[in-house]
Amino acid sequence: MELFATYTEIGEPARNTLATDLRTEEILRDDLKYYFMSPCEKYRARRQKPWKLCVQILKIIMITTQLVLFGLNNQLVVSYKEENLIAFKKLFLKGYSGTDEDDYSVSVYSQESVYDSLFYTIDQFAKLGDLTVGPVSYAEQENGTLVPLAICKEAYRRGSVQPSEEYYDIDSQTETVCLSLDPRHMATWKKDNATFFNLDFYRLIDIEISFQLKGINLQTVRSRELPDCYTFSGVITFDNKCHSGKVKIYLDVDAQSNTCKNWRISGTAQKNMHYLLVFDGFVILVCLVSAVLCTRSIVLAVRLLQRFSKFFLANYNRKVCEDDKREFLNGWYVLVIISDVLAIVGSILKMEIQAKSLTNYDVCSIFLGTSTLMVWVGVIRYLGYFQKYNVLILTMRASLPKVLRFSCCAGMIYLGYTFCGWIVLGPYHEKFEGLSRVAECLFSLVNGDDMFTTFAQFEEKTTLVWVFSRVYLYTFISVFIYMVLSLFIALITDSYETIKNYQKNGFPMTDLQKFLKAQKDFPREEERAETQPFLSSLCCCGRVSKDDTVVLIS
Repeated sequence: MELFATYTEIGEPARNTLATDLRTEEILRDDLKYYFMSPCEKYRARRQKPWKLCVQILKIIMITTQLVLFGLNNQLVVSYKEENLIAFKKLFLKGYSGTDEDDYSVSVYSQESVYDSLFYTIDQFAKLGDLTVGPVSYAEQENGTLVPLAICKEAYRRGSVQPSEEYYDIDSQTETVCLSLDPRHMATWKKDNATFFNLDFYRLIDIEISFQLKGINLQTVRSRELPDCYTFSGVITFDNKCHSGKVKIYLDVDAQSNTCKNWRISGTAQKNMHYLLVFDGFVILVCLVSAVLCTRSIVLAVRLLQRFSKFFLANYNRKVCEDDKREFLNGWYVLVIISDVLAIVGSILKMEIQAKSLTNYDVCSIFLGTSTLMVWVGVIRYLGYFQKYNVLILTMRASLPKVLRFSCCAGMIYLGYTFCGWIVLGPYHEKFEGLSRVAECLFSLVNGDDMFTTFAQFEEKTTLVWVFSRVYLYTFISVFIYMVLSLFIALITDSYETIKNYQKNGFPMTDLQKFLKAQKDFPREEERAETQPFLSSLCCCGRVSKDDTVVLIS
């Protein structure tokens, strides 16, 4: 009896401790299973409404609507700038056909043509108010005077050239002389400045005509938006740097939008602006809620990982592997938070633009466009809960490391062809004139675009260049289309077949997956190290088992 009593006194606490440990393990296992469930499974398990899913759906609708509205307005702004540029070329460039010649607007070949084009530009600018059909006028300075038309000519200080005698004497130092003309007093500009327009073409480098104009984009009224005021800073350049007998004429216009100082509009434009501001404010609120919910999920995941790590170390005397740790660090939540931040910043910029406090459409477009891209990419997370869609996601993730490593190797070859094509073929082919253009041309060739035209444009060149171009193009196309692309596709196909096989026969299981199934036979550290890296990455990409409904998706 004493022995039995002693046994009872010692065994009772042990049994209580064992029961507590089992209870703690079951609670932890249930929490882990619940964490890796899909929103629908969570609702069926604990009747918890999928708030994050609802917020994401609402956010997708609102951000896409916001982007479409802003995009339509931005198209009006871009078309206004482009059409004004064409109008200025038609007004100020003599003989402009409506399309640029190569990368310049017009070219002239005689002294008389240069003078005619130069004087034509000045005369047209003086008569701008009687010529233009758009709401454009001369810009004013702060003191109320008009911004003058500035004409600057750059030339060598001294020069003497006799091509027949193969003689030249040139001072490499250049000098710039400028002339300012008031648009209101240009009746006798040619007679008063005859000396300035006496050009020595063998010394002349270029002539620049600078001007500023003001305009109002009234077409936004049709979309019930307040019009913007624009400042057009134009530069007309007569380029004679090459001294080849061909003077190229460029017209560059920088259009800066700003808030109109004095305006009055009747109708619904002002009311419509208030509605858009309220809508943008609601978008910001939804993005804030989404970011808070995702941040909360990340915090809960970190706490759950700490619980699992402590329990695993205390009960099994082993640390959680890095692959299992990455299961808790959900990259989709990070993507959503980044998209929310970009959407909030873009919405604030859009509100400033709507209120006419800011006019930078390009920066706002980048923020809104990038946030919308990330929002739609984030939808893949929810498609991954379905096995048929999950195959694509797992294939992309499993093949990504190998594809990146392969692309690095192929990129070295690509860069070699890029530099070679630029230095050898650049002077003879417009597609190889710059490094960026060479890279774009080669990328088009890899995709099978415009091959015959690229070959054909070398036909009238020198024989040596023609032969080199054939060897260059044939070897590049053969290497990249028949070898690089084939190997690239083979890498993805191999990953796809591996994923299909694992989905049919079961994915390799890690410690986390075995714990969720209440298995005790965890492998030793030595056995874990012998596991293939490819299988290790797949284990944390996703696992589908016939005996368990839990699907892990990072």
